[in-house]
Amino acid sequence: GYRQNNFASNLRKQKTNTIGVIVHELNSNFITSVLAGIEKVTTEAGYDLIIAHSSESFKKEKANTKNLFHKRVDGLIASLAFDTENLDHFKPFEDKGIPVVFFDRVEENAESTKVIIDNYKSGYLATKHLIEQGCKKIVLVTANLKRNVYAQRFRGYKDALYDNNLPFDKKLVLIKDLSEQCGREAAHEILKMKPLPDGAFITNDFSAAVCMQTLKEHGVRIPEDIAIVGFNNDAIGKIVEPQLTTIDYPGMDLGEIAARSLINHLKGLSSIKTTNTIVVRSDLIVRKSSLRKQEQE
Repeated sequence: GYRQNNFASNLRKQKTNTIGVIVHELNSNFITSVLAGIEKVTTEAGYDLIIAHSSESFKKEKANTKNLFHKRVDGLIASLAFDTENLDHFKPFEDKGIPVVFFDRVEENAESTKVIIDNYKSGYLATKHLIEQGCKKIVLVTANLKRNVYAQRFRGYKDALYDNNLPFDKKLVLIKDLSEQCGREAAHEILKMKPLPDGAFITNDFSAAVCMQTLKEHGVRIPEDIAIVGFNNDAIGKIVEPQLTTIDYPGMDLGEIAARSLINHLKGLSSIKTTNTIVVRSDLIVRKSSLRKQEQE
């Protein structure tokens, strides 16, 4: 029945063998797969995880950061909340030489290691695909444009319209919180638009599925009336009818890369001072929800 006192021996070694993770939500396929990727790498390297959840609140994120700092984590992996303004709350880690790796939602101008996808390219690809399917009036449903991921997808959307000589109309950009409720609200706003848009790029698969369902309940045919593209490649995209065209966002890979990068810092294999941005590959996965061309043939 002997229980080793890890805490005491860790204090002697000045290491806790724990890594803190801060995520902005927990009820998402994407975050779950990122956590699975992180856990796979950290377990192999002999580290435990402490996971904190900011619930999209800057205030809560600050409290979590402070808490993990006082729990003496050896390193931190974080994705920022919708309304996070700056990275001052991560400064104590920097001052103590504790490595921090940011993933997905990051501060682009900050000097830190970041693991992201090319959100601009993904936004451009999704919009271009809808244009190639003959869409002329494309709604964008996205979230707070202060956050890098949504700002970049928005830029991609706008540039794809511009490059294809389609006018940008800010009334077609709906800023939401990407929840279930958001999918319903977006559908009701789309239904009020005259004439009805013929394409929608919704930067979250769950919201896209709910939006699609609501539109169908109101007699809108997909993709004949409105072609739809989502984002993340969540499992729900294969369950809805028609199946959802989406951008593949490989969460597991992202988690593994973020964790490996952090552990390399901890092992002294790479310097915490070198700022590097790691861009993980993402692709457009075409399914029936956006294919209008073959409908007409």
